[in-house]
Amino acid sequence: MLVREIMTTPVVTVRRTATIKQAVRLLYEQNITAAPVVDESGRMVGIVSEMDLLCGEFGSNPRAFLRPEALPTGRTPALVEEVMTPRVGTVGEDADLMDVVELMVTTGVKSVPVVRDGELVGIVSRRDLMGLLAHGDERVRDDVLEALRDCAETASFSAAVRDGVVELYGPGDERSARIAEMVARTVPGVADVVFPEGLVS
Repeated sequence: MLVREIMTTPVVTVRRTATIKQAVRLLYEQNITAAPVVDESGRMVGIVSEMDLLCGEFGSNPRAFLRPEALPTGRTPALVEEVMTPRVGTVGEDADLMDVVELMVTTGVKSVPVVRDGELVGIVSRRDLMGLLAHGDERVRDDVLEALRDCAETASFSAAVRDGVVELYGPGDERSARIAEMVARTVPGVADVVFPEGLVS
């Protein structure tokens, strides 16, 4: 599955000059855990998470000593740019979803911005991935069958789903079977697509 098939768009962003309280209110009202930070021209310059904002609001940022621009001792951060993470891992919209999972696992981030030619076009969060996994087999089967019916060459195929693995079967030649497989793989929640032996004629 490709990133563009699951990413959230448009993206909720926060200005680097916004106050921490404004950013806290934004994330809370939008029910999100992180937001890309943009400058005056709309260019992404970082990302800020709930934890960044909580540290900024209730105490000094534990990452501050790692940054050369750390605030003088004793001064409480006031703006988003003072607590945001400036170096952000991103993915392209046509990247495989596993690229996002790998980035989350290796860096510990919960949200990954999606860019196209350097422009922010979406974001993928752990919640998006969990929602994808939470799709029940019955829901996935209904979505696969609907997708198959939308294409004349695959309308005669049927499907069964178990633990996210789609079994395709029905009349058709190898070409139509391959098209059916590609169509099924575009459906959110599909982990794999197989053809049980003897079920495609």
